[in-house]
Amino acid sequence: MEFEKIYSTYFNDVFRYIRRLSGNEHIAEEITVDTFFKAMNSIDSFRGDCDIRVWLCQIAKNSYLSYLKKSGRIDNIEDAELLNIADPNETVEEKFVRHDEAVQIQKVLHDIPDPYKEVFMWRVFAELSFKQIGQIFGKSENWACVTYHRARNKIKERLEVDYHEE
Repeated sequence: MEFEKIYSTYFNDVFRYIRRLSGNEHIAEEITVDTFFKAMNSIDSFRGDCDIRVWLCQIAKNSYLSYLKKSGRIDNIEDAELLNIADPNETVEEKFVRHDEAVQIQKVLHDIPDPYKEVFMWRVFAELSFKQIGQIFGKSENWACVTYHRARNKIKERLEVDYHEE
């Protein structure tokens, strides 16, 4: 596939993914352009082990995390593992509640072992299908689905335990 075709086919997917992570259209544009520049320079290394969209989103995620680290917005990658979507119509109270929930989920995610943590993040933040997630791990679509639901259950159980301890 020509790189121009890859660019025109997947630009919007990568852009939406980063816009969702960052909550900022300008940052999403910058990171998306950077992603395709990196992809163009390393397209020969793409082995085809996964869907090209997945490969591009992995590059985009890494570029975004590097951007956050360079700009001093995070000290380490784990701080960025649970990035929420910013809703411009959200009230201050809603933002506070959402932030509080995000912090609680981030703490829980930190303690959940891989592959549960990563499968959960690919599904929630990248909105990848179970088939695509399975491809990332070299597993089946069913494996990805089961792993995701187990991760959700682990998060839910932990949040319930933490809630009852308060």
